[in-house]
Amino acid sequence: MKILRTIATTAALLAAMSLTALAAPKSIKVATDATWPPMEMVDTNKKIVGFDIDFLNAVAKEAGLKVEFKNTAWDGIFAGLESDRFDAIISSVTITEERKKKYDFSDPYIQIGQILVVPKADAHSKKISDLKGKKLGAQIGTTGAFEIKKNDGVELKTYDEIGLAFEDMAAGRISGVVCDEPTAAHFALQKKEYAAKFKIVGDAFTHEGYGITVKKGNTALVAQLNKGIKAVKAKKIDEQLRKKWLR
Repeated sequence: MKILRTIATTAALLAAMSLTALAAPKSIKVATDATWPPMEMVDTNKKIVGFDIDFLNAVAKEAGLKVEFKNTAWDGIFAGLESDRFDAIISSVTITEERKKKYDFSDPYIQIGQILVVPKADAHSKKISDLKGKKLGAQIGTTGAFEIKKNDGVELKTYDEIGLAFEDMAAGRISGVVCDEPTAAHFALQKKEYAAKFKIVGDAFTHEGYGITVKKGNTALVAQLNKGIKAVKAKKIDEQLRKKWLR
């Protein structure tokens, strides 16, 4: 009887420990496609940096988590989450109804819109539809690509990295690029080699919330992340990071 009780007690303790570990992970692996400045990028020291990186580190500190970042190509980032290569994604991911069918998200942590960048020599174009008969670039699988597709007569060229689209525009191979506002500002206004060549036109034409993406059903991790996000916003750390990265 004592042996049976011991076994039962041990089993109960192990089950409780297992549930606790599932409910409150202490360390998580997070994927990011570090080709999307200033949100996530690789600096000259080959370190992953950016708004999203600093933001999640702050969230993790408030939530009692440790984070290990994994630089992952965009075209494989969601498959990696589904196959448990990592626990979450922070990579300028827009929360959409379609994505919510497959993944769970934290609360939105920043509001962003899509915007159009064209050569400074283009005095006519103010919106995507002004570029009928022309070719526009966007990163594959992003909201920018989806927005271009909505416009009949505008040809979409997709890229694995958004920086390649700006290279093509500088070389005259495409007539514009559609991407998120911070990234557009980074390439069109802050990069020395492009500041004299490109301009942002019009206003942002979408209103999107970025969220931290987790595997469907991982409600415990979502709750922890939301706890951290709430604390970061209450302390206005997100505003400090905006000033640092989103100039």
